[in-house]
Amino acid sequence: MGTDNVRVHPRSSASHFPPHLALLVGVLAASTASPIIRLAQAEVDSLAIAAWRLTLASLILAPIALTAQREELRRLTRRDGLLMLASGAMLALHFATWISSLAYTSVAASVVLVSTSPLFVGLGSFLILRERLSRSLLVSLAVATLGSIIIGMNDWGQGTHRLTGDLLALAGALSVAGYFLIGRRLRARLSLLAYVFPVYATAAAVLLAVAMLTRVPLGGYPPVHWLWLLLLAVGPQITGHSSLNWALRHLPATYVTLAILGEPVGSSILAWIILGETPGVATLIGGVLVLTGIAIATRPE
Repeated sequence: MGTDNVRVHPRSSASHFPPHLALLVGVLAASTASPIIRLAQAEVDSLAIAAWRLTLASLILAPIALTAQREELRRLTRRDGLLMLASGAMLALHFATWISSLAYTSVAASVVLVSTSPLFVGLGSFLILRERLSRSLLVSLAVATLGSIIIGMNDWGQGTHRLTGDLLALAGALSVAGYFLIGRRLRARLSLLAYVFPVYATAAAVLLAVAMLTRVPLGGYPPVHWLWLLLLAVGPQITGHSSLNWALRHLPATYVTLAILGEPVGSSILAWIILGETPGVATLIGGVLVLTGIAIATRPE
């Protein structure tokens, strides 16, 4: 979830939906992603889950985007289109790696490690965009890296597959950071729907193409697994993403970013309730350090 170039608007008297409630809905919806993915992975390949999550979300958004945002979409330049293609490719890589990580490591470790994306955004802004590297970002990188090492060392002791999952989750964080960095200028001047619809559609096309090339089955699932895929598209992808972005227009970006840190906590609690997956002590300690590091990075200067 990116907070770059977001202009905060004061809450309007005409607004009947409380921004804090939208923020809560967004975090809760995003928290359901990992447990639903784990349920779907019983029959559906991770790459297929990623492909269908974005394909179904794109199909649901298409009628709205192609009518309400038709003129805005027509005004897109060739450069805008190329940036959206690049952004969509990075988003496809994010979901392919992160969802795959959930087949190898615990929900708690996966969601904590993939949540390090704000740190990679800050580091990428320094390396690519030549923006100043703040003292708080340096401290946060050190704290979060320590937490990641603790999680990785603990999982390494439980088998190489756990460490593979951790590395895939970090790859998911790195790729979604690229998605944010590429899209930050576009989001500054485009409406949410005019940006996310082409990007989601691009990511869906990339994932479907890769799935077909690698002969990953894209059908023949039991009905309940189609339900999981639909819930992923409607819940975490559309409801979660849209609610958080809507809240960003009414609440300070830093406040929203810190609230999003509740997603790993919510996912871990749901994994414990639904999947019977209890985080180990090392994962809890490492997770607290990682989330503390992210909180330091996103606090106001």
